[in-house]
Amino acid sequence: MEKYTREDILQMAEEEDVEFIRLQFTDMFGTMKNIAVPFSKLEKAMDNQCVIDASSMEGFYRNEEEDMYLHPDLNTFCILPWRPQQGKVARFICDIYKADGTPYRESPRYILQETVRKAKEKGYTFMVNPECEFFLFHTDDNGMPTTVTHEQAGYMDLSPVDLGENARRDIVLTLEEMGYDVESSHHEIAPGQQEIDFTMSDVQETADKLMTFKVAVRTISKRHGLHATFMPKPKEEVNGSGMHINMVLYKDGKNIFEDENDILGLSREAYAFIAGILEHIKGMTAIFNPLVNSYKRLVPGFEAPSEITWSSGQRTALIKVPSRRQREKEIELRSPDPSANPYLVFALCLAAGIDGIERNLEIPEELTKSIRSMSEEEKNSQGIDSLPENLSDALYELEKDVWLKEILGTAFFEHYKKAKKKEWKSYMKQVSDWELEQYLYQI
Repeated sequence: MEKYTREDILQMAEEEDVEFIRLQFTDMFGTMKNIAVPFSKLEKAMDNQCVIDASSMEGFYRNEEEDMYLHPDLNTFCILPWRPQQGKVARFICDIYKADGTPYRESPRYILQETVRKAKEKGYTFMVNPECEFFLFHTDDNGMPTTVTHEQAGYMDLSPVDLGENARRDIVLTLEEMGYDVESSHHEIAPGQQEIDFTMSDVQETADKLMTFKVAVRTISKRHGLHATFMPKPKEEVNGSGMHINMVLYKDGKNIFEDENDILGLSREAYAFIAGILEHIKGMTAIFNPLVNSYKRLVPGFEAPSEITWSSGQRTALIKVPSRRQREKEIELRSPDPSANPYLVFALCLAAGIDGIERNLEIPEELTKSIRSMSEEEKNSQGIDSLPENLSDALYELEKDVWLKEILGTAFFEHYKKAKKKEWKSYMKQVSDWELEQYLYQI
């Protein structure tokens, strides 16, 4: 990440003919919001004087304190390459402060910053590399999104079978123009499904990048006449979209997941880190998989995990660890989906892992055979538990894990839970086409 001063930004904005600056921030649900100010108000913005009325927005606690102040992170200054080249548009990612000058503690970015700060006090540095999947669909004659794709491409197919290649290429080129270091991109398993991976980098920088990545993907796809969606399961009978999180924990500059004397090359800290995530995973699922639709992906029969397991060889395990051949030891969590708020996902992964290390938690037995071939009796005999099956179950597990309230903060915890319970109740009032097909004629 670049290190910018006020003078640097003023000079760049003037030289590049920037006319508007977007002040962006992320709400509780992982939705990016913004206000735009003209170039003449750039210094005012950098003086932290731009105000938003948070009481009017979903994902913010609505109380008597209506006005919030946006504090731009100067190091996130970037000119948006998809906007006009005459009268350009730039952006900052902002932190949110209250009128009394204190941080808004329910901001997801603040929650991550606090988690990272506490980890650094203990000597830890957390690096992540998300693998974010999404679908590209056609739009109808009115420009509205559909779930139609004309392609039948599969995993890592090439054009002309892969009809999303041109859009994916332009997305990657746009991200590189913004200074992003893209690891790779390819077609995923389901028709119309894509994946673009970043390189391993600082956790907060990666969360910021992931939010901008989603905007870039949607914007560039629209130019190709396509609709990009990060909905976890837009179509039945095909794999849903995940956001696998590859993680490395450093202490004093050393990857503490590594131990050459271990059969898997993993240290005692690595096993305890995994154990910490496994201990809290049921409650964290309400954050990692935040939608009603998220749980249509987490079902047996597809590649997304549905049981709480770890493995060095089984693809459908919840947590996968690398083979000994890999040079840098990483841990991959496979349950989160791209609808999740990355600030919260990364914060909870870090906090849960460190909790496991500090409590010296014991890791359960490794999954050594395909979970899909195991009977319920076998799973029970080995103590293999399952992830919550729906949002309601996940919220129940969230309430049970009081540790999560400490990490997220009581206010955020309660407001998030209330909003998601409202979402579940709204869903339960609906009557689906499946129910009509199954019951209307027969009953």
